[in-house]
Amino acid sequence: MTDAIYPGTFDPVTLGHVDVVERGSRLFDRLLVAVARNLEKRPLFTPDERVEMFRAALGDRFPNVEVTTFDGLVVERARAGGYGVLLRGLRNVDDFVGESQMALMNRDLAPEIETVYLSPSARYTHVASRLVREAVALGGDLSALLPAGVPERLRARLSERRSEATRGGT
Repeated sequence: MTDAIYPGTFDPVTLGHVDVVERGSRLFDRLLVAVARNLEKRPLFTPDERVEMFRAALGDRFPNVEVTTFDGLVVERARAGGYGVLLRGLRNVDDFVGESQMALMNRDLAPEIETVYLSPSARYTHVASRLVREAVALGGDLSALLPAGVPERLRARLSERRSEATRGGT
């Protein structure tokens, strides 16, 4: 066995993400969930909030899993922590196109680090954080697809954003 890093924006964490972590935790000695400080995606939640939600979703069920943030190239974070595998969730063919491009670029940057894909359980293959945010913003209830506490935080944050937009804020 080896150690893996599971990077992503996780804005917000979904049960699909948790499913990948659960299965990845059985495959690897150590699994680091690395929450990206990716400002280009304009995340709804801060990196620290996303880490907090992910940790709450996992609880203490997975002693070999750690959740933290990272900046920069994921392969550099992997090297720095001694992780030999990048774990990526792969829901469908559309995901595969982008993920394979990323994996090839990461291989150019760090040929010693492998990329491994795990598909979430079938009930989560359609769940994407972007779609969750959109549906909840329009009044949808996706509580069955999100860890406890996340739906409430998501609705509250979306409400804050609407209030800011109404007042002319950013």
